[in-house]
Amino acid sequence: MAVEKLIVDHIDTWTTALQTRSTAGRGSSGKIDLYGIKKLRELILELAVRGKLVPQDPNDEPASELLKRIAAEKAELVKLGKIKKPKPLPEISEEEKPFELPVGWEWIQISEIGHDWGQKTPDEDFTYIDVGSINKEFGIIEEPSILSAKDAPSRARKIVQKGTVIYSTVRPYLLNIAIIESAFSPEPIASTAFAIIHPYTAMNANFIYYYLRSPVFINYVESCQTGVAYPAINDKQFFSGIIAVPPSSEQARITKKIKELMSLCDQLEQHSLTSLDAHQQLVETLLTTLTDSQNAVELAENWARISEHFDTLFTTEASIDALQQTILQLAVMGKLVPQDPNDSSAEILLEQLSTSRNKKLRQQQADNKEAETMLRKINKLKKAKPPFRLPNNWTTVHLIELCEYLVDCHNKTAPYTDTGIPIIRTTNIRERRFLEQDLKFISQETYDFWSKRCPPSPGDIIFTREAPMGEALIIPPNVKWCLGQRTMLIRVMHEFVSNEFLLLALTEPHLLERASVNAVGLTVKHLRVGDVENLNIPLPPLNEQYRIIDKVNILFEYCNKLKSNIKASQQTQLHLADDLTDAAIN
Repeated sequence: MAVEKLIVDHIDTWTTALQTRSTAGRGSSGKIDLYGIKKLRELILELAVRGKLVPQDPNDEPASELLKRIAAEKAELVKLGKIKKPKPLPEISEEEKPFELPVGWEWIQISEIGHDWGQKTPDEDFTYIDVGSINKEFGIIEEPSILSAKDAPSRARKIVQKGTVIYSTVRPYLLNIAIIESAFSPEPIASTAFAIIHPYTAMNANFIYYYLRSPVFINYVESCQTGVAYPAINDKQFFSGIIAVPPSSEQARITKKIKELMSLCDQLEQHSLTSLDAHQQLVETLLTTLTDSQNAVELAENWARISEHFDTLFTTEASIDALQQTILQLAVMGKLVPQDPNDSSAEILLEQLSTSRNKKLRQQQADNKEAETMLRKINKLKKAKPPFRLPNNWTTVHLIELCEYLVDCHNKTAPYTDTGIPIIRTTNIRERRFLEQDLKFISQETYDFWSKRCPPSPGDIIFTREAPMGEALIIPPNVKWCLGQRTMLIRVMHEFVSNEFLLLALTEPHLLERASVNAVGLTVKHLRVGDVENLNIPLPPLNEQYRIIDKVNILFEYCNKLKSNIKASQQTQLHLADDLTDAAIN
């Protein structure tokens, strides 16, 4: 099957096979991996290096003749003293060959297709080509540095020229590969992080470039690289790899076809991204009409408009994320459930809460400095201002007013142990959930010291002030946790405030936007303790808090089912893309 036909006949598979990178917060197409188009690019390169991208021409001079010309050119360069005489290479075994070649092609080692120019220590101004100089999307050198000899890094050693192919052997999965297409002035010197191939005249530099990016060579590199954090291969391993060499004329036809098809992939990719962005913008615009609704009638009309097109609007995880964020906003704005005139007002609730809280704190202040501090801070408070228009029976309070205790963490790194009591750091909290990844532990002794201000209890809320700001979760039953750095403990007055409602209020997007105004820090923004204490929280009547929680739980469960269905559909599309790729190769 011609590749153009393969692309056109299965265009839906290539463009709809998507993979979600992340689901945190309001989504965007930046969280989408265009898996199908990525597989299509890989397929084009795979077919190219296997001799299946363009038809063979029986009139082409076979690659065996090309190898003879390479041998003659190599001998001449050795004679002129421009390169060293290479050592004899062992014959390539049948086991080393990953696939059968078309007639007229030959297997040779990478070291046979080109040479390097040696190394030198810069003794005058030079053009320095480092990994950061590569535009890996286009395989070109972009913005190299001009350095003086005295400023030369120790790794600036490898001589390159126009036409040289360079390959980063450090973290090769990043595919920092390029052809030096310009004659740089002053003299170019490349980093020792590169393997250098200056192709012999009979070899096409573009073909070499594409071969190094192909799944065939990537698989070889992965099989011999070492290291975990910074995987790498050495020059010996790189040059020991083998390459399938077509006739010179076919190399030119292959590279021309690759460029045509990659351009087509670029167009497909741009169209897909544009469509995803437009879709997400439409979703967020329509959802904004809900939060901007001035009354129940307008809200119902706007929701009816969205409901009419629900199946076409909420088709990606990003759109479901946006819907969930909108649900949270509606919840704390008093627009998610109807108000009940029989509910006692939030102002009365707040008065009752304040009376009970102050009584508790006064009873404890003689023996508890935290109680004394809470009373002092509360007595200095001014009336909280509503962050947006609220229902008549709601009120607005500072976060600290809702708390029996609001305590900052111990601001040092705890001494960790292999086992013991979990210490919950900011990395363990995402989207109101606990993450076990990279969980750390402390001893009982450390826990007693770190928690002496207020030991965390089930039902308390942990809130993050930094890295990132504004994440929160409720401590579940039957666990014993310690507060990690940059977190705060919130213990609400449970008789008057639902900790689940407060969790929603602390994690809805409007609150973080408001709080970020007061964030400090040059590199990593964070909230000060006082900023957290003074967060303006919308407070509904207690019964309405429970109705809101029930409604949010129902709607979130529905959203999670939608996400599961989307993921299942995505997996099907991914498998289709993989199967189609395998069928095309085999």
